[in-house]
Amino acid sequence: MERRPMSRGPAWLLGALIFLLGLALLAGGGYLVMLGGSVYYLVAGAGLVLSGALMMKRSPHALWFYALVLFGTTLWALWEVGLDWWQLVPRVAILCAIGILMLLPWWRRGSGLLASGSLSLAVLFAIGVAIATQLKDPLSTEGQITGTAPASSPNPSQVAGDDWVAYGGTNAGTHYSALDQITPENVAQLKEVWRIQTGDTATPDSPPEITNQNTPLKVNDRLYICTSHSRVMALDPDTGETDWTFDPEISTMGAENFSRWAHMTCRGVSYYDVAQYGGDTSAGSSAQDAAELASSQEAEPMLSDTDVMCPRRIFVPTADARLIALNADTGERCESFGDNGEVDLTQNIGPFDPGGYYSTSPAVVTEDLVILGGHVTDNSSTDEPSGVVRAFDVRSGELIWNWDSGNPDDTTPLAEGEVYTRNSPNVWAPFSVDEELGLVYLPMGNATPDQWGADRSEDDERYSAGLVALDVHTGKLSWVHQFVHHDLWDMDTPAQPVLIDLTINGEEVPAVIQPTKQGSLYVLNRETGEAIVPIDELPAPQGAVEGDWTAQTQPRSRLNLLPEPLTGADMWGASPLDQMICRIKFHSLRYEGQYTPPSLEGSIVYPGNVGVFNWSGIAVDPVRQAIFTSPNYLAFVDKMIPRDQVEEGQGSASEQGLQPNKGAPYAVEMGPLLSPLALPCQAPPWGEVAGIDLSGGGQPQVAWKHRNGTTRDSMPFGLPVPFEVGVPALGGPMTTAGGVTFLSGTLDQYVRAYDITTGEQLWKSRLPAGGQATPMTYRGADGRQYVVVTAGGHGTFGTKLGDYVIGYALPE
Repeated sequence: MERRPMSRGPAWLLGALIFLLGLALLAGGGYLVMLGGSVYYLVAGAGLVLSGALMMKRSPHALWFYALVLFGTTLWALWEVGLDWWQLVPRVAILCAIGILMLLPWWRRGSGLLASGSLSLAVLFAIGVAIATQLKDPLSTEGQITGTAPASSPNPSQVAGDDWVAYGGTNAGTHYSALDQITPENVAQLKEVWRIQTGDTATPDSPPEITNQNTPLKVNDRLYICTSHSRVMALDPDTGETDWTFDPEISTMGAENFSRWAHMTCRGVSYYDVAQYGGDTSAGSSAQDAAELASSQEAEPMLSDTDVMCPRRIFVPTADARLIALNADTGERCESFGDNGEVDLTQNIGPFDPGGYYSTSPAVVTEDLVILGGHVTDNSSTDEPSGVVRAFDVRSGELIWNWDSGNPDDTTPLAEGEVYTRNSPNVWAPFSVDEELGLVYLPMGNATPDQWGADRSEDDERYSAGLVALDVHTGKLSWVHQFVHHDLWDMDTPAQPVLIDLTINGEEVPAVIQPTKQGSLYVLNRETGEAIVPIDELPAPQGAVEGDWTAQTQPRSRLNLLPEPLTGADMWGASPLDQMICRIKFHSLRYEGQYTPPSLEGSIVYPGNVGVFNWSGIAVDPVRQAIFTSPNYLAFVDKMIPRDQVEEGQGSASEQGLQPNKGAPYAVEMGPLLSPLALPCQAPPWGEVAGIDLSGGGQPQVAWKHRNGTTRDSMPFGLPVPFEVGVPALGGPMTTAGGVTFLSGTLDQYVRAYDITTGEQLWKSRLPAGGQATPMTYRGADGRQYVVVTAGGHGTFGTKLGDYVIGYALPE
């Protein structure tokens, strides 16, 4: 029987498409083989070229060859990545879709039963594999936290109650509340009950990284929030109605506008109440009340004049480097604090570019002191402000002590005209305090620039990228524990240390848990700094750029959420083409695992400097002895640029692009490892949620781990497709005695609730902007438990900007 020829028009067009796809894979695949990568793309490209050419000629053999390519591709994909749906998609999905098209009558007419049958089998095989991937996610860990409660009640200093009095709930930083009205059984009924807009929005003159990372405080029957431009608002906790507003009217510090600043943010404010430490503030805040109280006191009054005038205070660090004390009742300045209610944080700091120094994190407040550090712009130059930590009298604003890691033994305040050590490691993340032990805990940053360390001092090398404990009264060093030696990767310690009393083998141990960018959770004795969970010193890659050096080993905690090292098989994309390009990138760059030194050809940094953990931190349940966290996994590229190749004035105002490193022999070009479609080159998940059981006899274990978040707000071309891939989160979790944890920081615009014991997602609510902040909770005057989220977005994280604060509660 004579075969009918295949249709000319549609068959020729589809054949041409297959031919061009094959040609691209053939050329790229050949180059990839030269770099030492997979031969698959070369072989598959040759097969597609042949199949496409035959189809354009209307040959029935076109289906045979295509079936062979599709069947071989599916087998190869299974061999490389197993039944991981998202890894299989770029390898198989498009080829399978083309195979289905080829089986339609317009293209298969005249091809013969055997040819179309073979292609049908190849397509069915690919579809069967796809179905099998839906049965179980091979990258998830299914389990349950069964942590046993400690023998005694949790330390009250580690538990927030009806109020939320500090950034981390308390100065212990656990982000844990004893409220239990919201439970896994009823959280699905949670509804938005109020919403406000602060009016503080981004403008064309805003910095690239403008964001509102604010965690509100609930105390003194008010909700206190701050905005990107350091404005403070006091709200009614039940309705969100504004009680008072304070605008510090931040200055551009001599710049034309804010656009060249690296950051502008506010993570929170701090609260002080003299009554918390035994004082009587019943007289209120007016001048008449103060006079009456003063006249009624004995010869040795309980309160000083400053306490009487301003007994309850809100402290806000501003983006133009001031620390302002406000009357928490009225929003007026506490005039007796510093100069008309403020302290100039530029004192003894020396020169810096506008926006190059200020406190992005709230101060920590104790009985007598308000203590804070500061953000210093990364990679601008080798002559940046000091990383000094300063403690001011909480009443008068007098500087009591300063700890400068460049001059660590002398904590006496400097005289006028003296300058703190330039470029010494700073502390930009929130602090924690154990007032019973009398220690303040500092998560240390680095001496800048990050990727060039040849000029660092002995003190820089000792205190960078670690945790320092100081005597809270004197600022004297108690202990230091370093997490990265000679850091060349911007792995500064980014998150608030968490203070918790762990029950280990029946004994209560005072612990501090420090999340880090490199993925380790270091668990130390907070009295001594000694490791509770073992830390191993592991060999590290060698070979820094000329003039610099690398540490022989790097520490790693045995409690970590560090991903496996990358391989070529981990490269990803939306199609075989961009996946192949990512493989070419991978093999063109230097990569020898974690801590691969920065290089002239470009080095992959994985995890990247966004970190596994960042300022978002973790939430710790001291009753269940459990951690809830949201690790991120994004690869970055650092490329060192010799100074003679950098033009004067060249450089980016953000933390991506060319970083000038003035004064160093190299600039550095930084950015995420992305495909041509601006998707991460490494396969998802890029973000997860994980639960850790801390009660395992000194050996905490990851109990469960799941992908978290969708691509709804980050698809190319603005497509709102909510694929459950697992996206990064920048904004921390908060957990409760009810067993429910809340997280809002994901790249998609949702706040979600989870069961802390299993990680099951229980509820979610759409946000009007990115929720790059940490939620908090409190009990309102109506008796209901509220959950509040800031939705301000994030400039460089790429989420929608906004000015929202939203409250949720169960129905009355």
